[in-house]
Amino acid sequence: MGCCAFAADTRGMETVVNNHTTVFLVEDSPAIKLRLANMLHKMTGVSIVGEADSAAAAIEGILRTRPDAVVLDIKLVGGSGIEVLRKVRPVEPSIRFIVLTNNADVQYRKVCMAAGADHFLDKASEFEKVKHLISA
Repeated sequence: MGCCAFAADTRGMETVVNNHTTVFLVEDSPAIKLRLANMLHKMTGVSIVGEADSAAAAIEGILRTRPDAVVLDIKLVGGSGIEVLRKVRPVEPSIRFIVLTNNADVQYRKVCMAAGADHFLDKASEFEKVKHLISA
């Protein structure tokens, strides 16, 4: 699933170093989802392992694919990104959640961070930060 490089550890044994990041996109706007996908496809060592536009499909897809990172909108078909955070974070604490939303007010930020988001970004002004957070 990922591409790997080999590096010697301190005992001279070879260890696998994973230099590949998997991402799952959760976005209900086809135009925004396409823009995100195009941006991520241009990044070396990054692959999109799934997409969803509803909370239910997102929860199922994230738990099935176990990505390294999730780019998550708050407003979804039949639910919200907050619901996704609350269901997935306890089961998969190592996944990095990047909330990318047009609803970037303080109250949404507080709720998302409390539910387990690692980052909270405004689509209008911080869209490009997603690629920096994915590659970090």
